[in-house]
Amino acid sequence: MVRGKTQMKRIENDTSRQVTFSKRRNGLLKKAFELSVLCDAEVALIIFSTRGKLYEFSSSSLSKTIEKYQKRAKDMGAKSAEISLQPSKGNTVDMEKKIEHFEVSRRRLLGEGLDPCSVEELQQTENQLERSLTKIRARKNHLIKEHIERLKAEERKLLEERRKLLEVIERGKGSTPASAEPPREKVRTETVDVETELFIGPPKR
Repeated sequence: MVRGKTQMKRIENDTSRQVTFSKRRNGLLKKAFELSVLCDAEVALIIFSTRGKLYEFSSSSLSKTIEKYQKRAKDMGAKSAEISLQPSKGNTVDMEKKIEHFEVSRRRLLGEGLDPCSVEELQQTENQLERSLTKIRARKNHLIKEHIERLKAEERKLLEERRKLLEVIERGKGSTPASAEPPREKVRTETVDVETELFIGPPKR
């Protein structure tokens, strides 16, 4: 009977899954033991079943093997971080070339260092400037439009406040009686004749 190839997916049937787990677990533990004996290797194997049951094998002390692994993993992590922080020589050269290219492009955009440029390079620079100017103008027009909208909104707000203020003034005029200037009393002016005798000379006897 030809044995078919097992598909690598979860076994849905609980009984079949438990039988397969037991068989392969025992086979894995056996292989770990054989590897440690035949090759004089330090082997540690930990298995947890779906129910949380622990199965383990260690050619020496499991705790010492785990500590050794943790130390090695920590050293490897530190070494990898150190390597990633130190760019290789090739990366440094590439970075220098990119910086130099950006500097040349910046100078051309400023109108400097154009003598060694060909017609094609000058055309590319001109096209780049035109694209940049288009974006700059679009952004400027957008900001101007927003500013105008804000001014219009402020104008509408002031007009509304003015309208309300005028309504308040009109209501005030309607509720207060018109002020009338009290009549002035006629001042009677009487002419008083004053008799004055003016005598020049010695007094009469």
